[in-house]
Amino acid sequence: MEFIKEEIEDMSDPEPPRIKHEDTEEQIDQMEVKEQRHKLNEVEGIRNLKTQRKNAKKLHTCTQCEKSFTYVSGLQNHLRIHTGEKPFNCDQCGKDFNLSANLKKHLKVHLDKRPYLCSFCGKSFTRLDHCKQHQKTHNEVKDHVCLDCGKSFNRAGNLKQHRRIHTGEKPYKCSYCDKSFTLSGTLKAHERVHTGEKPYHCTQCEKSFKSKIALDNHLRIHSGEKPFNCEQCGKGFNVSSNLKEHLKMHTNERQYVCCFCGKSFKWRNSLILHQKIHTGEKDHVCCDCGKSFTASSHLKQHQRIHTGERPYKCSYCDRKFSQVGHLKTHKRLHTEENRCTQCGESFLFSSSLLIHINKYHNA
Repeated sequence: MEFIKEEIEDMSDPEPPRIKHEDTEEQIDQMEVKEQRHKLNEVEGIRNLKTQRKNAKKLHTCTQCEKSFTYVSGLQNHLRIHTGEKPFNCDQCGKDFNLSANLKKHLKVHLDKRPYLCSFCGKSFTRLDHCKQHQKTHNEVKDHVCLDCGKSFNRAGNLKQHRRIHTGEKPYKCSYCDKSFTLSGTLKAHERVHTGEKPYHCTQCEKSFKSKIALDNHLRIHSGEKPFNCEQCGKGFNVSSNLKEHLKMHTNERQYVCCFCGKSFKWRNSLILHQKIHTGEKDHVCCDCGKSFTASSHLKQHQRIHTGERPYKCSYCDRKFSQVGHLKTHKRLHTEENRCTQCGESFLFSSSLLIHINKYHNA
């Protein structure tokens, strides 16, 4: 009887079910996961709701590029990009701005206060964002990445400009014609074609230009600098586009063909000029006398008759010439090129020298 009683007591106090306990822990984990998902969904829902509200609030849309804004003031500021309007003027240097905030930032230039120092090179800046941007050049940080092609940039503005290559967006429209541009600077340079404005002046010859790049190219004429060299023949050029055109001399490529006679040319400008022989077109007209020319360079040379301009100066004497060819011919008087070895007299042309020798020294 005692044996049976002990067995019954053993049966009445069994070991706790481990499997059920493990099942309970798994259920708790699943509940926590569900709760986390629920919270994430709530956050995502709130975020989507905010986005919808934000988009719903953007009731003011630009008619030119369809960009939308929450406030009418934002749209008005944006429209100045298309119109080119700059109502905020700096009273110290006359520079114009489309936003008052940009004018405020610009005024720091005149205060000459540069409280932000680069920790790498010590260069100082008037604005903190300019200092941070500069420091990226030391770190080589390019944290703005294009999602379309993977190209990276150190400025958000540069990335924004680059993305227009993929989107085809051209938000800057000319107020004089139907042309549009991806960059505001390109629009400004283009509009000067219509206005005739040439704000960049050469200090050496008082010539003016529509863009700073054109002025920089022109200054190399005075300095004699030719930084663009041909790797095949060593010839130097003051403009990269001239080097590009020169390289075609080495390839002998003639991709531009005249549709009238089939003659081929290495340069597009040469083809256009040649075709005017067939059409008889003379679209470059002198505003002083009405004479017309096929090429702008011919008109430019002709206009020196009216202006009296002589930009080509002899390096041996004080004489000046209206055409570079005339200068080259004149320089022969100073060099040994066409000089008589018997009497020392100089001639402009080799034929004149030959006549002189036959007449006076071979008699």
